[in-house]
Amino acid sequence: MVTRTIMIFPEFENIEIINDIRKKYDPLVDLVLPHITLVFPFNSELTNEELNLHLKECLNDTQSFKVELKGFSKQENKYGNYLFLNVVQGIDEIKNIHDSLYKDKLKQFDAGNDYVPHMTVGNLSSIDLFDKAFDDVNKCNDKFSTVIKKISVEMIGEHEESIIIIEHELN
Repeated sequence: MVTRTIMIFPEFENIEIINDIRKKYDPLVDLVLPHITLVFPFNSELTNEELNLHLKECLNDTQSFKVELKGFSKQENKYGNYLFLNVVQGIDEIKNIHDSLYKDKLKQFDAGNDYVPHMTVGNLSSIDLFDKAFDDVNKCNDKFSTVIKKISVEMIGEHEESIIIIEHELN
């Protein structure tokens, strides 16, 4: 089975700031572009055609929408010590897309966690490094704005690299 993920890949004019932060703190920086995850990695028997149809059904009435990211937060859990760039505009739209995609064909993959839209910009190995990185990123007061026009499905390759297999244009 193939591992896939559904994401938004925002295109910001000042994306190099995010990329510089990720180069310092995100071990996945060379494997996947900056993104907002809508459906977390899943293994499914669904074909790409079936998954594409699911996206069309779920996103049929979804319009392009504006997002803005600004400020940072951190989360510690069993998977790591994560630095997040916070979504401050477009939260409801992203949550609605997330909830819609996890219905029907992908319902079994919903872990039931509270979903908070964000962009991961770091994952640190120790609490000490985590706290220092959080202090560092909080010096960044930039905001990142764009209009989201498409939703992408990536396949995670054998070397953990991101391979875009489906792009769904929003209305």
